[in-house]
Amino acid sequence: MHDRQAGGSQSPVHRPRKNDILNPRLLAVFSCLVLSIVILIFLGKTIRFPEIYATAVFDRSGDLLSAVIADDGQWRFAPSDSLPDRYVRSVILAEDKRFFSHHGVDPLAVIRSAWLNIREQKIVSGASTLTMQVVRMSRGNQPRTFPEKILEMILAGALEVTWSKTEILGLYAAHAPYGGNVVGLEAAAWRYFGRKPSALSWAETATLAVLPNSPSLIHPGRNRTMLREKRDRLLRKLLENEVIDSITCRMACREDLPDVPYPLPQNAPHLLSYLKSEIQHQGRFYTSLDRNCQMMVQDVLESHHKHLAANHVYDAAVIVIDNRANEIIAYAGNISGNRIREEGRYVDVIRAPRSTGSILKPFLYAAMLEKGELLPTQLIMDVPLRLGGFAPQNYSHMYNGAVPASKALARSLNVPAVYMLQQYGVSRFHYKLMQLGMTTLFRPYAQYGLSLILGGAECTLWDISAMYAGFAESMLSWIENRQPRGKPGILRRRLSEPTGTAVYHYNAGTAWLTLSTILEVSRPDLEQFWQNFASSRPVAWKTGTSYGHRDAWAVGVTPEYTIGVWVGNADGEGRPDLTGLRAAAPILFDLFYLMPPTSWFEMPEPELEEISICASSGYRPGPYCSRLEKVYIPYGSQGGTTCPFCRVIHLDATHTYRVDTNCTPDEQVETEQWFVLPPVAELYYMKKHPEYIPLPPVTGDCSDEEIDAFSLIYPSAGDAILVPVELNGEQGKTVLKAAHRRPDATLYWHLDNVYLGSTTERHELAISPLAGEHRLTIVDDQGMIREQKVRIITAGR
Repeated sequence: MHDRQAGGSQSPVHRPRKNDILNPRLLAVFSCLVLSIVILIFLGKTIRFPEIYATAVFDRSGDLLSAVIADDGQWRFAPSDSLPDRYVRSVILAEDKRFFSHHGVDPLAVIRSAWLNIREQKIVSGASTLTMQVVRMSRGNQPRTFPEKILEMILAGALEVTWSKTEILGLYAAHAPYGGNVVGLEAAAWRYFGRKPSALSWAETATLAVLPNSPSLIHPGRNRTMLREKRDRLLRKLLENEVIDSITCRMACREDLPDVPYPLPQNAPHLLSYLKSEIQHQGRFYTSLDRNCQMMVQDVLESHHKHLAANHVYDAAVIVIDNRANEIIAYAGNISGNRIREEGRYVDVIRAPRSTGSILKPFLYAAMLEKGELLPTQLIMDVPLRLGGFAPQNYSHMYNGAVPASKALARSLNVPAVYMLQQYGVSRFHYKLMQLGMTTLFRPYAQYGLSLILGGAECTLWDISAMYAGFAESMLSWIENRQPRGKPGILRRRLSEPTGTAVYHYNAGTAWLTLSTILEVSRPDLEQFWQNFASSRPVAWKTGTSYGHRDAWAVGVTPEYTIGVWVGNADGEGRPDLTGLRAAAPILFDLFYLMPPTSWFEMPEPELEEISICASSGYRPGPYCSRLEKVYIPYGSQGGTTCPFCRVIHLDATHTYRVDTNCTPDEQVETEQWFVLPPVAELYYMKKHPEYIPLPPVTGDCSDEEIDAFSLIYPSAGDAILVPVELNGEQGKTVLKAAHRRPDATLYWHLDNVYLGSTTERHELAISPLAGEHRLTIVDDQGMIREQKVRIITAGR
């Protein structure tokens, strides 16, 4: 044994450390592995299908509403996020039972296939996995050669690296051939069975699982027997693998095969067209629509179509909003079923700007209430009105003299609405409408003028319905103590919040008062006495009819729903009796009575305050109002001005004549509070209100200059009167009109100090003035004088 001496020649043993260079062989293997993975990932990313899909709209439950064929003429839907479990189990058992355990190629299937092909001395089995079939379909189903098969195997491995098993199944289900121009599971389910894949029976699912292997078998003929045999074999496999029980298998085998393909549903064609044009490159649209509600709306429209067509009215549209969910649940852009006239079928009237008629009146009423510029009971003038060339008239061509604001809205009187807009201001109302979500006010407010409240502007049924739903949103926001939301959103992904632009909402007090007012609108025909029936539903609603009877509107609101209806002709042709009450309202109430039961809004007492008003005029009481009543107004609005119509008058001892202290001793003068309307308003008011007591006449030499005895109805101050030249060349005539408090009064008319004539009882005088500026003077039989400048314009033939 030798001792190791220090400094000896023997070198120590070398041991590898962790930081030493790796073995070249290991490095090469590792590099090859990484390179292979990179290549596979790259190859996997190259496997793509042309994104040429049918465009489809689905309802909230995933049911197909409408679809349009893909640009290449194939019924092919975009891949779905999920597949029914029945289909997954069936297709795997039929095509690739080890799908979840292999990596694109099934070695056992390859060995079995090779043995069979050698034994039969021909190709009887290809050993294609579902992954390989996806590769073959993506490559356009190339001829089945040995090199092509090798390439499919390589690409199948690449696909397995870059895609999950679920995604690969989705690709297969979306692109498998099902005969003719039907591609993919979803298209096949709707074409052959008229249902979505998840609603198919085991027999139907098994049929679609085996069909891509021989898609021509679906066509009627002797091959159908082969298809049935293949389906039944798969059902028995499902039984053997304990996927289904014996009873299910036996019953499924008895089911018939599908016959003639079904047409795909077309229950929302106008919405489909809109979404396809607005949102490009998207095959699937999941919406908030409800299929049952959508079909009900279409049925109601078609049931009214024949009656409307008898008056040559052919188009109608409906939108239904679920107020609580803030979602649109029905969208019928037009009558699309059995039409008497095809013109207009494809026009989506929901999105088409149409003249509004009176449908905007509630928003003016609400705006004035909220700002304290109006009381619901306040009298608004309802007398003949002419402002330049604008002379609004009520639909009945009659006048009430003065009418409470709430009654004017409930009865949709035009003249009071114009007076209200004149008071509120066109520019303010124009801005308010834009705040509320009206997107079609393309012109400056001055170009609309006062006609804005009577149909001078255009709006879409989409915007109008959302604006009315805003009243319900205001109420529901207060009840649920949440912030108001924006416009209802028609597009949404499941479980996502509705989208929409934020809009202005009235406070709950204003909304409740406005809805309560239009709750009293007279309903059509049999609905007129709805309050008398326990089954009746309270609906706040409003109609509108455009000038020339071209558009008929009706919108109704409950806590649950807002329904908007438009009826007319898409080409703008007007028709007699095409009014909101006669044409649109019957559709509205038919729909409400087919909807689930509705309720009414809770009174928002904290958002309201009770004030005293003058019982005669509806204004806040002045010093001479003798009778008071209570009324609710929006809290904090400080609404209304003091009564301008109640005043003190001086009477003689018999209370027969008016007197003053200049003509009667003080001790013989008695005072009394009196409700006094302006002469023009009084003229019409007395006809509708027999309880109204006109002022007693003035006696002797007495006078009452504080109270107007008469007033000029036409022309108004500043009016320019157009007087045409008649066909015979003579100067035409214009009719001057005035009103006097005393029925027996006589008026004497003068133009430029030239006497024209006198009138009694009916104070109307036809004249033929020359063009230019003139001074009109009227004197009554008691010496009261009225003067006014007028401008005459003549027009030739």
